[in-house]
Amino acid sequence: MNMQQKGAWYAGSAYVMWGVLPLYWKLLQHVPSEIILAHRVIWSFVFMMGIMVFKQQFHALWVSCRNLAAQPKLLLLLVTASFLISINWFIYIWAVNHNHIIEASLGYYINPLVSILLGMVVLKERLTFWQIISVLCAATGVSILTLLYGAFPWIALCLAVSFGIYGLVKKVIALDAAVGLTIETLLIAPVALIYVMLPHTNTGVIEWHDLLLLAGGGVATALPLLYFAKGAKLISLSMIGFLQYIAPSISLGIGVFLYNERFTHAHMIAFSFIWIALLIFSFANTKLMRRLRPNTRKDKAV
Repeated sequence: MNMQQKGAWYAGSAYVMWGVLPLYWKLLQHVPSEIILAHRVIWSFVFMMGIMVFKQQFHALWVSCRNLAAQPKLLLLLVTASFLISINWFIYIWAVNHNHIIEASLGYYINPLVSILLGMVVLKERLTFWQIISVLCAATGVSILTLLYGAFPWIALCLAVSFGIYGLVKKVIALDAAVGLTIETLLIAPVALIYVMLPHTNTGVIEWHDLLLLAGGGVATALPLLYFAKGAKLISLSMIGFLQYIAPSISLGIGVFLYNERFTHAHMIAFSFIWIALLIFSFANTKLMRRLRPNTRKDKAV
Protein backbone atom coordinates (compact mmCIF):
# COMPACT_ATOMS: atom_id res chain seq x y z
CA MET A 1 0.00 0.00 0.00
CA ASN A 2 1.13 3.57 -0.63
CA MET A 3 1.09 6.11 2.19
CA GLN A 4 -2.37 7.47 1.27
CA GLN A 5 -3.92 3.99 1.25
CA LYS A 6 -2.17 3.06 4.47
CA GLY A 7 -3.40 6.23 6.15
CA ALA A 8 -6.97 5.61 4.96
CA TRP A 9 -6.80 2.05 6.30
CA TYR A 10 -5.61 3.20 9.73
CA ALA A 11 -8.14 6.03 10.02
CA GLY A 12 -10.98 3.92 8.58
CA SER A 13 -10.18 1.11 11.03
CA ALA A 14 -10.29 3.60 13.91
CA TYR A 15 -13.74 4.84 12.90
CA VAL A 16 -15.03 1.27 12.47
CA MET A 17 -13.80 0.43 15.98
CA TRP A 18 -15.52 3.51 17.36
CA GLY A 19 -18.66 2.58 15.45
CA VAL A 20 -18.94 -0.92 16.97
CA LEU A 21 -17.98 0.24 20.48
CA PRO A 22 -21.64 0.16 21.67
CA LEU A 23 -21.56 -3.64 21.27
CA TYR A 24 -18.69 -3.77 23.76
CA TRP A 25 -20.30 -1.53 26.39
CA LYS A 26 -23.56 -3.47 26.11
CA LEU A 27 -21.68 -6.50 27.47
CA LEU A 28 -21.28 -4.49 30.69
CA GLN A 29 -24.82 -3.10 30.77
CA HIS A 30 -25.41 -4.50 34.28
CA VAL A 31 -22.41 -2.58 35.67
CA PRO A 32 -23.04 1.05 36.75
CA SER A 33 -21.80 3.54 34.15
CA GLU A 34 -19.61 5.43 36.63
CA ILE A 35 -17.75 2.21 37.53
CA ILE A 36 -17.23 1.42 33.84
CA LEU A 37 -15.85 4.93 33.37
CA ALA A 38 -13.46 4.60 36.31
CA HIS A 39 -12.12 1.30 35.01
CA ARG A 40 -11.93 2.70 31.49
CA VAL A 41 -9.68 5.51 32.70
CA ILE A 42 -7.48 3.21 34.81
CA TRP A 43 -6.99 0.55 32.16
CA SER A 44 -6.50 3.14 29.41
CA PHE A 45 -3.64 4.54 31.48
CA VAL A 46 -2.18 1.07 32.02
CA PHE A 47 -2.41 0.30 28.30
CA MET A 48 -0.85 3.63 27.34
CA MET A 49 2.03 3.08 29.75
CA GLY A 50 2.56 -0.26 28.03
CA ILE A 51 2.65 1.58 24.71
CA MET A 52 5.22 4.02 26.14
CA VAL A 53 7.41 1.05 27.14
CA PHE A 54 6.98 -0.73 23.81
CA LYS A 55 7.71 2.39 21.73
CA GLN A 56 10.45 3.58 24.10
CA GLN A 57 8.78 6.98 24.49
CA PHE A 58 9.45 7.54 28.19
CA HIS A 59 11.88 10.35 27.37
CA ALA A 60 9.24 12.13 25.28
CA LEU A 61 6.71 11.59 28.07
CA TRP A 62 9.10 12.98 30.68
CA VAL A 63 9.97 16.03 28.55
CA SER A 64 6.28 16.75 27.94
CA CYS A 65 5.48 16.45 31.67
CA ARG A 66 8.37 18.76 32.54
CA ASN A 67 7.29 21.34 29.95
CA LEU A 68 3.71 21.23 31.24
CA ALA A 69 4.90 21.67 34.84
CA ALA A 70 6.78 24.79 33.74
CA GLN A 71 3.70 26.19 31.97
CA PRO A 72 0.73 26.25 34.39
CA LYS A 73 -1.67 27.51 31.73
CA LEU A 74 -0.94 24.55 29.44
CA LEU A 75 -1.18 22.17 32.40
CA LEU A 76 -4.58 23.64 33.28
CA LEU A 77 -5.66 23.15 29.67
CA LEU A 78 -4.61 19.49 29.79
CA VAL A 79 -6.49 18.99 33.07
CA THR A 80 -9.50 20.53 31.32
CA ALA A 81 -9.02 18.10 28.43
CA SER A 82 -8.92 15.17 30.87
CA PHE A 83 -12.11 16.39 32.52
CA LEU A 84 -13.88 16.87 29.17
CA ILE A 85 -12.96 13.47 27.74
CA SER A 86 -14.06 11.84 31.02
CA ILE A 87 -17.45 13.56 30.74
CA ASN A 88 -17.70 12.50 27.10
CA TRP A 89 -16.86 8.88 27.92
CA PHE A 90 -19.33 8.77 30.80
CA ILE A 91 -22.23 10.22 28.79
CA TYR A 92 -21.53 7.84 25.91
CA ILE A 93 -21.38 4.76 28.16
CA TRP A 94 -24.54 5.85 29.99
CA ALA A 95 -26.35 6.53 26.70
CA VAL A 96 -25.44 3.15 25.20
CA ASN A 97 -26.42 1.19 28.29
CA HIS A 98 -29.70 3.10 28.72
CA ASN A 99 -30.83 2.52 25.12
CA HIS A 100 -29.94 5.92 23.66
CA ILE A 101 -27.51 4.77 20.95
CA ILE A 102 -29.41 6.70 18.25
CA GLU A 103 -29.08 9.98 20.12
CA ALA A 104 -25.41 9.24 20.85
CA SER A 105 -24.79 8.73 17.12
CA LEU A 106 -26.54 12.05 16.46
CA GLY A 107 -23.99 13.70 18.75
CA TYR A 108 -21.07 12.50 16.64
CA TYR A 109 -22.81 13.59 13.45
CA ILE A 110 -23.13 17.08 14.95
CA ASN A 111 -19.59 17.16 16.34
CA PRO A 112 -17.80 18.43 13.17
CA LEU A 113 -20.26 21.33 12.95
CA VAL A 114 -19.70 22.19 16.62
CA SER A 115 -15.96 22.23 15.88
CA ILE A 116 -16.61 24.74 13.10
CA LEU A 117 -18.48 27.06 15.48
CA LEU A 118 -15.77 26.75 18.12
CA GLY A 119 -13.14 27.61 15.52
CA MET A 120 -15.13 30.69 14.54
CA VAL A 121 -15.80 31.87 18.12
CA VAL A 122 -12.49 30.98 19.82
CA LEU A 123 -9.89 30.92 17.05
CA LYS A 124 -11.58 33.69 15.02
CA GLU A 125 -11.71 31.51 11.93
CA ARG A 126 -13.92 32.81 9.12
CA LEU A 127 -16.60 30.57 7.72
CA THR A 128 -17.44 30.24 4.06
CA PHE A 129 -20.98 30.74 2.83
CA TRP A 130 -21.62 26.98 2.58
CA GLN A 131 -20.16 26.29 6.02
CA ILE A 132 -22.61 28.80 7.48
CA ILE A 133 -25.46 27.11 5.60
CA SER A 134 -24.39 23.69 6.91
CA VAL A 135 -24.35 24.92 10.53
CA LEU A 136 -27.80 26.52 10.13
CA CYS A 137 -29.11 23.33 8.53
CA ALA A 138 -27.83 21.23 11.43
CA ALA A 139 -29.33 23.66 13.95
CA THR A 140 -32.66 23.32 12.13
CA GLY A 141 -32.45 19.52 12.47
CA VAL A 142 -31.80 19.72 16.22
CA SER A 143 -34.65 22.22 16.64
CA ILE A 144 -37.05 19.98 14.73
CA LEU A 145 -36.09 16.99 16.88
CA THR A 146 -36.70 19.04 20.01
CA LEU A 147 -40.11 20.29 18.85
CA LEU A 148 -41.51 17.15 17.20
CA TYR A 149 -40.00 14.52 19.48
CA GLY A 150 -40.83 16.59 22.52
CA ALA A 151 -37.47 16.19 24.23
CA PHE A 152 -34.29 18.23 24.08
CA PRO A 153 -31.47 16.06 22.63
CA TRP A 154 -29.15 16.74 25.56
CA ILE A 155 -27.16 13.54 25.11
CA ALA A 156 -26.28 14.38 21.51
CA LEU A 157 -25.40 17.99 22.26
CA CYS A 158 -23.37 17.17 25.39
CA LEU A 159 -21.36 14.58 23.44
CA ALA A 160 -20.81 16.97 20.52
CA VAL A 161 -19.89 19.97 22.66
CA SER A 162 -17.63 18.09 25.11
CA PHE A 163 -15.70 16.37 22.31
CA GLY A 164 -15.61 19.58 20.26
CA ILE A 165 -14.07 21.57 23.13
CA TYR A 166 -11.74 18.65 23.88
CA GLY A 167 -10.51 18.76 20.28
CA LEU A 168 -10.02 22.53 20.52
CA VAL A 169 -7.96 22.18 23.71
CA LYS A 170 -5.85 19.42 22.13
CA LYS A 171 -5.23 21.66 19.12
CA VAL A 172 -3.95 24.45 21.37
CA ILE A 173 -1.69 22.11 23.38
CA ALA A 174 -0.37 20.25 20.29
CA LEU A 175 1.05 17.19 22.08
CA ASP A 176 1.92 13.89 20.43
CA ALA A 177 -1.28 11.78 20.42
CA ALA A 178 0.11 8.85 22.45
CA VAL A 179 1.97 11.06 24.93
CA GLY A 180 -1.04 13.36 25.30
CA LEU A 181 -3.47 10.51 26.00
CA THR A 182 -1.04 8.99 28.53
CA ILE A 183 -0.81 12.26 30.47
CA GLU A 184 -4.57 12.84 30.28
CA THR A 185 -5.32 9.42 31.75
CA LEU A 186 -2.52 9.87 34.30
CA LEU A 187 -4.19 13.06 35.57
CA ILE A 188 -7.59 11.45 36.07
CA ALA A 189 -6.51 7.90 36.98
CA PRO A 190 -5.91 8.61 40.73
CA VAL A 191 -9.50 9.87 41.09
CA ALA A 192 -10.79 6.81 39.20
CA LEU A 193 -8.69 4.47 41.35
CA ILE A 194 -9.97 6.01 44.59
CA TYR A 195 -13.54 5.70 43.32
CA VAL A 196 -13.35 1.98 42.51
CA MET A 197 -11.78 1.34 45.94
CA LEU A 198 -14.67 2.95 47.82
CA PRO A 199 -16.74 0.41 49.81
CA HIS A 200 -20.04 1.26 48.14
CA THR A 201 -18.67 0.30 44.70
CA ASN A 202 -17.79 -3.25 45.80
CA THR A 203 -21.33 -4.61 45.86
CA GLY A 204 -20.59 -7.96 44.25
CA VAL A 205 -22.07 -7.01 40.86
CA ILE A 206 -18.67 -7.27 39.18
CA GLU A 207 -17.63 -10.85 38.38
CA TRP A 208 -14.21 -11.96 37.16
CA HIS A 209 -15.34 -11.94 33.51
CA ASP A 210 -16.62 -8.38 34.03
CA LEU A 211 -13.15 -7.40 35.23
CA LEU A 212 -11.65 -8.84 32.06
CA LEU A 213 -14.09 -6.81 29.97
CA LEU A 214 -13.41 -3.68 32.02
CA ALA A 215 -9.66 -4.16 31.52
CA GLY A 216 -10.25 -4.68 27.80
CA GLY A 217 -12.05 -1.33 27.78
CA GLY A 218 -8.66 0.33 28.09
CA VAL A 219 -7.54 -1.31 24.85
CA ALA A 220 -10.89 -0.53 23.19
CA THR A 221 -10.41 3.11 24.17
CA ALA A 222 -6.76 3.67 23.31
CA LEU A 223 -6.31 1.51 20.20
CA PRO A 224 -8.65 3.46 17.86
CA LEU A 225 -7.14 6.74 19.10
CA LEU A 226 -3.66 5.50 18.19
CA TYR A 227 -4.84 4.20 14.82
CA PHE A 228 -6.53 7.52 14.10
CA ALA A 229 -3.44 9.52 15.05
CA LYS A 230 -1.30 7.35 12.76
CA GLY A 231 -3.76 7.59 9.86
CA ALA A 232 -4.35 11.33 10.22
CA LYS A 233 -0.66 12.00 9.55
CA LEU A 234 -0.83 10.24 6.18
CA ILE A 235 -4.10 11.46 4.63
CA SER A 236 -5.72 14.78 3.84
CA LEU A 237 -8.22 16.56 6.08
CA SER A 238 -10.87 16.17 3.40
CA MET A 239 -10.51 12.37 3.52
CA ILE A 240 -10.72 12.46 7.31
CA GLY A 241 -13.88 14.53 6.86
CA PHE A 242 -15.48 11.72 4.84
CA LEU A 243 -14.23 8.88 7.01
CA GLN A 244 -15.44 10.42 10.29
CA TYR A 245 -19.08 9.63 9.42
CA ILE A 246 -18.35 5.89 9.44
CA ALA A 247 -18.56 5.64 13.25
CA PRO A 248 -21.94 7.34 13.87
CA SER A 249 -23.44 5.57 10.84
CA ILE A 250 -22.45 2.15 12.24
CA SER A 251 -23.73 3.14 15.71
CA LEU A 252 -27.01 4.35 14.25
CA GLY A 253 -27.48 1.04 12.44
CA ILE A 254 -26.69 -0.89 15.62
CA GLY A 255 -29.22 1.13 17.61
CA VAL A 256 -32.01 0.79 15.03
CA PHE A 257 -31.55 -2.73 13.68
CA LEU A 258 -29.84 -4.64 16.49
CA TYR A 259 -31.31 -3.11 19.64
CA ASN A 260 -34.63 -1.93 18.12
CA GLU A 261 -34.45 1.60 19.49
CA ARG A 262 -37.32 3.86 18.39
CA PHE A 263 -36.53 5.74 15.20
CA THR A 264 -39.50 8.06 14.75
CA HIS A 265 -40.55 10.42 11.95
CA ALA A 266 -39.08 13.23 14.06
CA HIS A 267 -35.74 11.40 14.07
CA MET A 268 -35.93 10.87 10.30
CA ILE A 269 -36.62 14.56 9.59
CA ALA A 270 -33.94 15.73 12.04
CA PHE A 271 -31.31 13.27 10.77
CA SER A 272 -32.13 14.26 7.18
CA PHE A 273 -31.28 17.88 7.98
CA ILE A 274 -28.07 16.74 9.73
CA TRP A 275 -27.07 14.55 6.77
CA ILE A 276 -27.75 17.37 4.31
CA ALA A 277 -25.68 19.70 6.52
CA LEU A 278 -22.80 17.21 6.51
CA LEU A 279 -22.95 16.80 2.73
CA ILE A 280 -22.81 20.58 2.29
CA PHE A 281 -19.97 20.79 4.79
CA SER A 282 -18.01 17.98 3.11
CA PHE A 283 -18.25 19.55 -0.35
CA ALA A 284 -18.08 23.19 0.79
CA ASN A 285 -14.60 23.81 -0.65
CA THR A 286 -15.05 22.03 -3.99
CA LYS A 287 -14.98 23.99 -7.24
CA LEU A 288 -18.66 23.22 -7.88
CA MET A 289 -19.80 24.63 -4.51
CA ARG A 290 -17.58 27.69 -4.92
CA ARG A 291 -19.27 28.37 -8.23
CA LEU A 292 -22.73 27.93 -6.74
CA ARG A 293 -22.33 30.23 -3.75
CA PRO A 294 -23.63 33.82 -4.02
CA ASN A 295 -21.05 36.19 -5.41
CA THR A 296 -20.89 38.60 -2.48
CA ARG A 297 -18.02 40.77 -1.39
CA LYS A 298 -17.78 38.86 1.89
CA ASP A 299 -17.40 35.55 0.09
CA LYS A 300 -14.58 36.92 -2.01
CA ALA A 301 -12.70 37.77 1.16
CA VAL A 302 -13.06 34.27 2.60
